[in-house]
Parts: sequence; C-alpha cells; structure tokens
Amino acid sequence: QLEGLCSFLQLSTCPEHLLVRFCSWLLALTPDLSYTSAAILAEQLFLQRILSLAQPPSRHLMAALSSFCSKYSQPFCRVLVAVVLREPGEGAEQTKLVCELVEECLEPDCVRLVLSQVLEVPLSEKLLPVLQAVLGRQVRAPPLEVLPPKLFDLLVMTLCRQAPAFATSLNYAKLVMAVLTMYQNQVS
Repeated sequence: QLEGLCSFLQLSTCPEHLLVRFCSWLLALTPDLSYTSAAILAEQLFLQRILSLAQPPSRHLMAALSSFCSKYSQPFCRVLVAVVLREPGEGAEQTKLVCELVEECLEPDCVRLVLSQVLEVPLSEKLLPVLQAVLGRQVRAPPLEVLPPKLFDLLVMTLCRQAPAFATSLNYAKLVMAVLTMYQNQVS
C-alpha cells in the first residue's frame, strides 16, 4: 500500500525542495515509521535520484538525505547503500555521496554496516574511497575504533586477497597504510 501511495504521489520525481519538507514531516511523525515502511520510503524517495547522479547532489537533496538518515539510517543503508555499492560502472558521484554520508551523517553502527556491505561485494577501485571514509570516520569517532573481530578479520583478508589486483593502485596503498597504522597492534 505504501509503494502504491508513493507512486500515486509521485514522490520519486517530486522537486527536491519539496523532498526536504516531506522528510521533515516524516521525522515529526509519532510513532516512528516501521523498519519496512522506512525502507520503502528510502527506496521511493532516493534510489532513482542517487543512481542518476551525474554531478554532485544539490543542497536540497543532501538536506533531505541527511534528515532521513538522522532517524532511519539502518533501512537507508540496507536498501540504498547496498544497491549503490553493487552498481556496475564508475559511479563517481554515487561513491562520493556514500563517502559523505559515512563521514557526516551515519551513526557508528551504520558505518560498520556500510563496511560489511563493501566487504560483501568484489572490491573495486570505485569502493576504495568508501573504505577510506570508514577508516577516516574511525579516527574521528573513538567508539568506532574497535571493529568487531569478525569484521576486522574480513577486512584484512579481503585486502590481502585483493593485493595482486591493486598492485599499481595508489588508493589501495593508502588504504593498506591506514589499516596498518590504525590497527598496528592487531595486524600480525
């Protein structure tokens, strides 16, 4: 029903300044939206806009994303970030957007979720900046410093397995150095 309502209201194509107002209205709702409803709204409101970005997002779109993520970051990450990470091709603007959300908007548990999502897909040059953003966020936000052991092991194993494919990548070298610097006591 919610998907039908979103379609009827043409929320996926509404002007971005109205999207900001709609998101403000959503945040004021009580009780909070269910996880499923928030996931549907995240997809309906933002997926096509994010996938079609060819230039940096407008300030209205960033404001809407930030406000939505402030309350519903788990469904947002599970629905939208996962799709962006799996999209083939360069996706430079999409990658920059995910990095900005990681650095500025997402709660620590969602940053870990983004890391686990990145590690679930084949690593590519496109995804290295997202990993850099996650590690950069860990430096600034001490609660993130300790990754769960399974996630840390997966990160290290992924970086080790992918080393031959990134033999000439400066971004990969920076990423490995960041991991070695931040986790020098845990890397053997």
